[in-house]
Amino acid sequence: MKKQSLKSLSILGLAAIGIAGCNGFSKMLKNANQVRYTVNPNPLQDNGDSVNVNITAQFPPKFFAKKAAVTVTPTLKLSDGSTVSLKSVNLVGDKAKGQGQKVSYDNGGSVKYTDKVPFTNGMKQDELDINATLTNDKKDFPPVKIADGTIATALLIQNDDKVIVAKDNFQKTIPEHDTTRIFYVISQSTVRPAQMTSAEMKAFKDFVMKGVSDGYTWDGITVDAYASPDGETEFNAHLADDRAKTAIKAMRDMFKGMKMEVEKENKKGKMEKVKEPIDPKLSSDSLYKVAQTGMDWEGFKTGVQASNIKDKDLILRVLQMYTDHDQRMKEIKNMSKTYTELADDVLPKLRRAIIILNAEKKSRTDAQITALAMSHPDSLSVEELLYGGTLTNDMNQKLSIYKSAEKMYPTDWRCANNAGYAEMALNKLADADADFQQADKLSPNNPAVQNNMGVVARWKGDRKGAMAYYAKATGAGNAVTYNMGLVDIQTGDYADAASNIGSFNTFDAALAKVLNGDANGAKTTLDASNDQSAMAYYLRAIICARTGDKAGMVDNLKTAINKDASLRATAQSDCEFLKYKDDGDFKAAIQ
Repeated sequence: MKKQSLKSLSILGLAAIGIAGCNGFSKMLKNANQVRYTVNPNPLQDNGDSVNVNITAQFPPKFFAKKAAVTVTPTLKLSDGSTVSLKSVNLVGDKAKGQGQKVSYDNGGSVKYTDKVPFTNGMKQDELDINATLTNDKKDFPPVKIADGTIATALLIQNDDKVIVAKDNFQKTIPEHDTTRIFYVISQSTVRPAQMTSAEMKAFKDFVMKGVSDGYTWDGITVDAYASPDGETEFNAHLADDRAKTAIKAMRDMFKGMKMEVEKENKKGKMEKVKEPIDPKLSSDSLYKVAQTGMDWEGFKTGVQASNIKDKDLILRVLQMYTDHDQRMKEIKNMSKTYTELADDVLPKLRRAIIILNAEKKSRTDAQITALAMSHPDSLSVEELLYGGTLTNDMNQKLSIYKSAEKMYPTDWRCANNAGYAEMALNKLADADADFQQADKLSPNNPAVQNNMGVVARWKGDRKGAMAYYAKATGAGNAVTYNMGLVDIQTGDYADAASNIGSFNTFDAALAKVLNGDANGAKTTLDASNDQSAMAYYLRAIICARTGDKAGMVDNLKTAINKDASLRATAQSDCEFLKYKDDGDFKAAIQ
């Protein structure tokens, strides 16, 4: 609005300059209509809460009397009848006394004038006049109107700032796995009963029982089987394969024998506890896959390196000299006689099958999380609560969930940040400010929080502060540059606004393009936004007016006013439609 006001003022100023050239002489007064005024832009335009007035007055030769001295004051006449005077300028003839810009009698001349005034709403239907006074004998000249109206389209900006919501790490399915081992006697593949009752195997069974109880999905069992590298190559290869087979059979048999207690209704209709076999899939052939088999030379090196054998580095250096496995095997046997730790500790641990059970744990359903988030939030993890906030479009419900998260997990910045997001959507600016400040304390200089604090600053009217926050939030993505574009609109930097808002398809993105002179681009953006609001149709009407599409302007104005009757008065005073003010179709649309 301010930008448009300034422009109106500029036009008035130029008119005043032309009249001032009379200098009291009847010839100047008589020929005043020969002075040509140009106001740029015309109509004036609100530009960052102010109106820039740029006037050029062109005086013809033989017009400005040589002794004339004129004070020119561009004046903005507002719709309520009040006036705003711009700065005055003194013009003097070739031989006039006093200071001022000279205007040649013989050649005429061009006078340029620039001023800026704060925008007010009254400038939407203003008039720019030129008022001039002959300073020689204090005579005033009739005011000359040189422009009317101030475009205030920038004031249509919507508060659609991009407040960043912190992401949750909730997983609908959580990968789970457990591992157990079966150890074998040298050169054998028979599974000893003791191996199936070891402490390691018991822990593995507990994992399985918990998985069955919690409804795990079994994704597969991988079996790796090895022989120690102290046997012949061909024999060890067959031995490792056999160990894989016996390990699978042992695991399948174990699962077939495992049972768990469940409640079932008996023949009398009463619930009783009974034992039933666990998930039959665990003993199905299709679940098992043999991955690696063979001699475990790498495992041998790792075991030796981890041992307490004094000459372990020497042992490995010597063995690595042999590339032929059978020769290396003979050397390992020979060394095992000298270094008994090899035979007693290292090699036995390599004669094994490794069983890896992969599963997926299913999380609570969306419906369960939604219900618990509102009734028993203390039963949910922070990830579940933050995820629960995304499951509803009711902003009050979102706020309730995020506030519960903030109370239960006060050290997690995301909870306070997301509560602030919901509060912004509910226009609870003070509450949002407090929550973002808290999030900043918990996670200093977090780009997402800095962005959100910038939005609060802009809503408070602190544009400079907002841009300072955005400068520290650049790592938070294109939401930050979009928000910078909104500040650019308000400060009149329309080229930067169009650039910063980028490829977003929103009302404000279209507005930035309109203000930057790209009406066609604005139409494309607005159409892509699918915005059906009254303001969107009003902006479409402005775009049509700027591109000369009168029918489109009228149709969109009718739709806008039908959706929001208050836009009728807005259109009546909007200088975007100035050239249509006497058009019958336009008048009918805004009645």
